Amino acid sequence: MPTHSPTAEVDSSLPPGWQRTGWWRRLGRWILKALGLLCRVLITAWGVLAIYYSNFPWAPIRLLLAFVFVGAGVAAFWLPQSRRAFVVFAGLVFAVLSWWVTIRPSQSRDWKPDVSVVPRAQVDGDKVTFTGVRHFDYRSRTDFTPHYETREVQLSHLTGVDFFVSRWSDGPVAHTFLSFVFDNAPPVCVSIEARLEKHETYAALPSCFKQFELIYIVGDERDIVRVRTQYRKEKVLLFHTRATPEGVRRIFMSYIDRINALADQPEFYHLLSNNCTVNIDRHVNLDGRDSPFDLRLLLNGYIDAYAYVKDILDTSMPLEELRERSLINADAQAADLDPDFSKRIRESRPKLPK
Repeated sequence: MPTHSPTAEVDSSLPPGWQRTGWWRRLGRWILKALGLLCRVLITAWGVLAIYYSNFPWAPIRLLLAFVFVGAGVAAFWLPQSRRAFVVFAGLVFAVLSWWVTIRPSQSRDWKPDVSVVPRAQVDGDKVTFTGVRHFDYRSRTDFTPHYETREVQLSHLTGVDFFVSRWSDGPVAHTFLSFVFDNAPPVCVSIEARLEKHETYAALPSCFKQFELIYIVGDERDIVRVRTQYRKEKVLLFHTRATPEGVRRIFMSYIDRINALADQPEFYHLLSNNCTVNIDRHVNLDGRDSPFDLRLLLNGYIDAYAYVKDILDTSMPLEELRERSLINADAQAADLDPDFSKRIRESRPKLPK
């Protein structure tokens, strides 16, 4: 009489290949191992970079400590399992994290001249007074006479906000900033940037590891725009936006709040979470445009396409045509030091349809 072993029974509802091999289990195990390996690599890489870019004063010592961290990570994760090695590495990770959180931003560093002054704004009814407004006299990108001034504007004369995209090369990276337009005064231009010390140059990777503070530069367009079109040779596009009068005022007031908050409590710039475009998006969302995160907020060389799709810009013409007509370099170079610089760079730009 035949007998049936329980292990010989199969589920006839499954495809034959699944019955024979159970490949999905092996795939699941492979995925888990791959995720585990990725986590190990990320933890080790973060620790190494956090140590190397820490505030410890001597670069050779930071490099040595980074190598020690790598060695501990290899011993804990890639060599034959050792409980002691894993405990040691976990202790190192905790020590680096504890050290990391003690690194605080500062207002007192040896700053580059173009970011040496932190602006403030005082609101008194309809009047807003900005101090620390940058208006440098440039002769080249590195040769200039610093000048900061006080400027007063009236909220009742705020009429719009313009969006600038400045590209130093074709591709996914750009700088973005806003100008607030008044019908009785020059625009107030605000550029959100990394605040660098005299010995520093900007680099993307270090900016993720508490290397630079954040600054909202308030300035004249003959400074913030002109230095890019005349001396840095960047391609600068000026777009009028569809922000409503109420929305423009909310964005402007949120900028004022942020400017004063940074003057009181500094923050670190961060390439991914605290950069120019991400901050602009946060301010603009106060105009009721809250939307899911979009990768173009980081790949901000394409941010004008994002704003176009969101109906923030003029959509009465194709985007490529709008880009061509929004390029201001020729007009900015022709205007140069003209007191009507802001008016002249807007004269040929496409007007928003009524």
